[in-house]
Amino acid sequence: MVAEGGARAGKRAYAALLTEIQNGDLAPGAVLGEVEQATRLGVSRTPLREALRRLAADGLVRQASPRVTVVADIDRDDIRSLFEVRRALEETAARLAASRGDAALFAELAAAFDRTAQSEAPAAGDPDAYYALIARFDAALDEAAGNAYLTSALGIVRTHLVRVRRLARDNPARLAASIEEHRLIASAIAARDADLAAHATHVHLHNALTSILDSLEASA
Repeated sequence: MVAEGGARAGKRAYAALLTEIQNGDLAPGAVLGEVEQATRLGVSRTPLREALRRLAADGLVRQASPRVTVVADIDRDDIRSLFEVRRALEETAARLAASRGDAALFAELAAAFDRTAQSEAPAAGDPDAYYALIARFDAALDEAAGNAYLTSALGIVRTHLVRVRRLARDNPARLAASIEEHRLIASAIAARDADLAAHATHVHLHNALTSILDSLEASA
């Protein structure tokens, strides 16, 4: 029971720190002292250390010295590297989904993207509907690809993407364009057109990376 309780505490500490890093509450370079964080999160130092080990494996924290853990920095080169991996994984996932996925489901998603575009929610400065629909699309893509290794790797990439999006500013024009890009990807998968699905994914990720880097430059 003690071990189970420690495991639950470690998961809770990990989830709390992950959310704070992704939200920017714990900024790059923030020091994560074991005593301070364990007290703040209401856990002992052992599950706190386990949480920090998981975050280090995710690439979200690093050891500044043997006794000092800090939130990892993320810069333009990191973002480019992240998108290189994302491009390889998501283009492959789109190809697999086009051959293995439920065509009717992706046709429904394409229609949902079209409805979201018609509602002009992103243009009105309300991206919540957009992000909710993207989460549905990602889940459908993972299931359709049918490859646990690919899904696991994408999960790590998406963990970092949440953080990257927080560093960049929401751009209503970019969100609107992204909806159309996702509609095309979903439509290509529904049509069983693997080449178009992969190409549309490539274009979407190129545009997303360009927008994020432009936003970071403007913020700087």
